[in-house]
Amino acid sequence: MNPRNSLDTVPSWVPASGHALRHAGIHFDAVRIGGYLGEEVAYELMQFTDFQAGPIVRELTGEQNLYFLLPPQTAAAFAWPAGARALSRNGRSAAFVGIPALDGLTWPLDWRSRPTGEVPFVEPDLLHETVVRAVR
Repeated sequence: MNPRNSLDTVPSWVPASGHALRHAGIHFDAVRIGGYLGEEVAYELMQFTDFQAGPIVRELTGEQNLYFLLPPQTAAAFAWPAGARALSRNGRSAAFVGIPALDGLTWPLDWRSRPTGEVPFVEPDLLHETVVRAVR
C-alpha cells in the first residue's frame, strides 16, 4: 500500500472509519478482477504510474478480488476480457463495492492504492490496456 499522499479532501464516498458499501455508478464505476490476475494488473499499473495508480480496493477474504475505481459512467465503454467485470449503474441490476476508510481497522478490506487529490480515479484506458495485456 502506498503512503498517504496530499489529499486535499477525503472523497465523500470514503467512510471516516471501518468500511461501507457504495453503489457503483454514482461516485465511481469499478472493475472487479479476482485473485492472481487482479494482483498482476494492480502491480503493473502501480509500476507504470510510479505508484500513483488511483484507488484500488483489495478484499482480504473469499475470492480476494481487487476493485479498480474509475470515474463514474466510464467502465461500460470497454469490452472487458474474461476475468474482469465492469460494475456500474444500469437498469438491470445494482452493484455495490466495499470501500475502506483511509486509516484504522478496515478488515476485510484495504487499499492496494489510495485515491489522491492528483489521482482520484484509475485511468480507464490504461486499466483496460493493462488487463488485455495481462490475459494474453
